[in-house]
Amino acid sequence: MLFPTGDNTPTAVWTVADLTAYIREMFEIDYRLQDVEIQGEISNLTRARSGHLYFTLKDEAAQLKCVMWRSAAERLRFDPDEGDAVLAHGRVSVYEQSGAYQLYVDHLQPAGRGDLAVAFEQLKLRLDSEGLFDTAHKKVLPAFPRKLGIVTSLDAAALRDILNVLRRRYPVAEVLIAPTLVQGPTAPAQIIRALTWLDGRADVDTIIVARGGGSIEDLWAFNDEGVARAIFAAQHPVISGVGHETDFTIADFVADVRAPTPSAAAELAVPDVSDLTAVMTSLQTRLTQLVQRRLVEKTTAVENLTRALGYLGPRAQLDNSLQKIDTLTARLDQALARRLERADNQLTLAQTRLTAVGPLATLARGYAIVREKETGRVLRSVQSITPAMRLEVQLADGVVDVRHEK
Repeated sequence: MLFPTGDNTPTAVWTVADLTAYIREMFEIDYRLQDVEIQGEISNLTRARSGHLYFTLKDEAAQLKCVMWRSAAERLRFDPDEGDAVLAHGRVSVYEQSGAYQLYVDHLQPAGRGDLAVAFEQLKLRLDSEGLFDTAHKKVLPAFPRKLGIVTSLDAAALRDILNVLRRRYPVAEVLIAPTLVQGPTAPAQIIRALTWLDGRADVDTIIVARGGGSIEDLWAFNDEGVARAIFAAQHPVISGVGHETDFTIADFVADVRAPTPSAAAELAVPDVSDLTAVMTSLQTRLTQLVQRRLVEKTTAVENLTRALGYLGPRAQLDNSLQKIDTLTARLDQALARRLERADNQLTLAQTRLTAVGPLATLARGYAIVREKETGRVLRSVQSITPAMRLEVQLADGVVDVRHEK
């Protein structure tokens, strides 16, 4: 087939492949099409198993097919999605198999926002949804740490600031530094390794992860997902002191405590000895008062127990027994006195009666009683008396010894 030309000169017939190749060459030799930046909305996004991204950029009037090879897609710092407004940089060429021209994208970022900011928000939302920011997982900082672990660069001003604060506030604490890069593509792996090493030590009480301020690119190592998960998995409390007060990183949200600056991280990690001195003085005063009060209470208790022991002890029981004995003795004496009095009265009465009917009364009337002196036998008949017998004659007022003559 011949194609007409302007000068009626016939030309050779092109194959589809030749024409497509020619068109591709036309695209590629136009330098303006080899360095273009296009704004549009992502549509028909496909993520191939190979890692390549296929999508369409469109606006209200047109659409453009795009491809992003795996090597470029792996450098993305955000996760593109359907409907995202983006700025795509690349070159325009023709895909010969389909005969369609398309944009070969080598860089992609959200329109109006940097890709780092979008990547930050996406990672923040994802980790938050997994619970890595929950306060329930936050560990309490020890009040009086013995050894602090610090993850930062040896050359960083942040390290000098931290050490100055620690020396001023709490010089008794030991410091163990795990040096690492805090910026650049290899920094996240080093930060994770340093943090893991410190966390594996039993003598470390608190870990500070710190670096000075900078741009979002400078601080990006602390927005790394691996760093965030290493902080979350740490057994020891972790303080994040990254950047300035207005800087926020993913490490801040995952850490147990977020400090606005590295110096503030050191202040949060340890107490102030000057404050401790005042507290110790106050505690000493309170302790002295408490001891004195308890001493008075215990002294009073001992005195009360001593008195109670005096009332309940063996000496008191013995005194009570002796008093009972005295009481019983007095009662016995009184009872005996009454008994003796009654007996004396009865005896007096009996004597009175006996006197009235007894021999003395008879003797008083002139009679006498004769007894044998040796035996005291009463002699009732003269026949009982033998010659020379010695006799006793009892009269009313006495006894007379006599001897029988005849």
